[in-house]
Amino acid sequence: MTTGRLHSWDLSTGVDGPGTRFVAFLSGCPLRCLYCQNPDTWHMRDGTSSTVEDLLSTVAGFAGFLRAAGGGLTASGGEPLLQPTFTRALFAGARGLDLHTALDTSGALGVRADDTLLDLTGLVLLDIKCWDPAGYRRLTGGELAPTLTFARRLAERGTPVWLRYVLVPGHTDNPDDVQALAGFAADLGNIERVDVLPFHKLGAAKYERLGLRFPLRDTPAPGPGLVERVRAQFREAGLKAV
Repeated sequence: MTTGRLHSWDLSTGVDGPGTRFVAFLSGCPLRCLYCQNPDTWHMRDGTSSTVEDLLSTVAGFAGFLRAAGGGLTASGGEPLLQPTFTRALFAGARGLDLHTALDTSGALGVRADDTLLDLTGLVLLDIKCWDPAGYRRLTGGELAPTLTFARRLAERGTPVWLRYVLVPGHTDNPDDVQALAGFAADLGNIERVDVLPFHKLGAAKYERLGLRFPLRDTPAPGPGLVERVRAQFREAGLKAV
């Protein structure tokens, strides 16, 4: 039996892939994004030990409903590619239940997604957090290059991708950076849509409970005009932006 560390699971509609989804939030993440809304998923030790079989038995109870709702299963986190063996086995089981599968990832650990895992993946929700490498490093503590390499690999495979872009004033709103990212995404040829996600502070209470300081507590949410400007830049590149 394959065992992993599970933070929690939930049902969602229209956010974590098509239709209604069973979303498994896996524990552990190599990045420390300043705007992270789930600091309680950072560490593997904070999750609960779970076998794939046990988790799939829970998924199976919703399988008929998920199929009827045009949905499936999404592996999220944290970062599911920190546990690639568990994620691969989970997707294989979901496919056995005739469920669509989606991988929600930053792409930072894309090298850990072998071809077998990607063959079992119906959709990748790829979060490209910032186009400027220095800005990406400041925002996440990680490097941008592995994510772009993973994005190109997905394009070569023809894997469908929904690009996610969190819009943070002062960090990811530079017009030139957005335009460059839009051009990169358009050239890939496999980006089905772009989700421009306005920064918010709904996770701030989690930081308080953990005794942590929320890094962007003084950063305002983007206004409607800024959000529309960024979405328009993706649309001008020929992409569907929502």
